[in-house]
Amino acid sequence: MKTFAAAFLSLAFLAALPGAATAAADSTPSKATRTPAKTATAPARKVRSVVLRKAAAPVIPAVPTFGQVAGLHQVDDPLALKSSVAYVLDQDTNEVLFSKNPQAVLPIASITKLMTALVVVEAGLSLDEKITVTDDDIDTEKFTRSRLAVGTTLTRGEMLHLALMASENRAAHALGRNYPGGLEAFVDAMNAKAQTLGMSDTHYVEPTGLSSRNQSSAADLAKLVNVTSQVPLLRDLSTSREARVALGKRLVQFRSTNGLLSNPLWDIGLQKTGFINEAGKCLVMQASMAGRKLIMVFLDSSGKASRIADAERMRKWLATVPDAGQAATASTKL
Repeated sequence: MKTFAAAFLSLAFLAALPGAATAAADSTPSKATRTPAKTATAPARKVRSVVLRKAAAPVIPAVPTFGQVAGLHQVDDPLALKSSVAYVLDQDTNEVLFSKNPQAVLPIASITKLMTALVVVEAGLSLDEKITVTDDDIDTEKFTRSRLAVGTTLTRGEMLHLALMASENRAAHALGRNYPGGLEAFVDAMNAKAQTLGMSDTHYVEPTGLSSRNQSSAADLAKLVNVTSQVPLLRDLSTSREARVALGKRLVQFRSTNGLLSNPLWDIGLQKTGFINEAGKCLVMQASMAGRKLIMVFLDSSGKASRIADAERMRKWLATVPDAGQAATASTKL
């Protein structure tokens, strides 16, 4: 029996060997013995998943404004304004109702375009004359974009409208370039007009405001707003909320850069916004409020909507404080 059992086990062991050999051959076949996939299924190959993560963008520190460098934002004021410079003047009495850092001379960005518009209008140039945007009008200072492509032709009046309402830089530059004597003569006329108005802290180097060398003070800008607000055309164009302009075969809609024009609580007679990194957010306005005609100047405001918020704080404050000018002065020495 032992012999029979041993023989039986040996036969069973030998019968199992071919199957074991075949399985080994299917899993790791050599070039000579590789068989078609019909006879056996190869085990699934394990695939490693690699997740490619986007490299983190480098953190680029914000360029400080001239006001921040000078420490103007450290000055406290009764309204906790985000603007480092604020100035409110009664247009009829010349009474200063609010003043914060009035002595500061800072970049004024596109507030420049108010002087650009004033010089164009006072020159008596035809508003119907056609002006064409050229390569010379491309911004090489800040490399900003424009919806006015090179070759665009509009009337001087349309260029003036877009410069004041939508703060179109190419429009403003084209206006200066097409002044009698060219751009250099136009900038000279801007500075001469500033001196005539008694704007002793003001200097211009170009007509758009893209250069940080266009600088002024709050009191000077109040003088400019006072004069420009008395020109009906500039009042109308600067407070226009939107306009459709034919650019080639397309009608392109332009909108004002000042959201307060849509606010029924405001009665704005003239306005202009401005922004470049060195100047921060800027805003000047002539507005009627509580039976008064007021001139407001906000410069170097920090934050996307802070200049509008500052104007709202000022409006509410002026409505609740009878004698606003008594304790509304804050300043620091530069």
